[in-house]
Amino acid sequence: QVQLVESGGGLVQAGGSLRLSCRASGRTLSPNNMGWFRQAPGKEREFVGGISRDGSSTNYGDSVKGRFTISRDNAKNTVYLQMNNRTAQDTSVYYCAAATLLGHLTIEVLASVPTYAYWAPGTQVTVSS
Repeated sequence: QVQLVESGGGLVQAGGSLRLSCRASGRTLSPNNMGWFRQAPGKEREFVGGISRDGSSTNYGDSVKGRFTISRDNAKNTVYLQMNNRTAQDTSVYYCAAATLLGHLTIEVLASVPTYAYWAPGTQVTVSS
């Protein structure tokens, strides 16, 4: 089984920064293509960004482009989401996810929930005034 464990969620002031971590363990096609999503109450799950297996390619949703950065450390089986210049609109539950598809994935594929076979439980991030 593949397990994804998140850490780093919490409260941050508007305009501040926060980094989430997602560590993968267990049986997996490692390193995986990875994605970050978020879901606020009453809303659809939203694509935040994705990163290729070797970290050479990243893609971001329009709402976070230029503010959030995804990176990875394959030696630690960990993917990171650096969130800068956060606003109240970024308050949400954040999920990392691992895909089993190999090779190059287009942004359309990366942004599709069914692409991902494994999901972290989610971590709450709240942006205060």
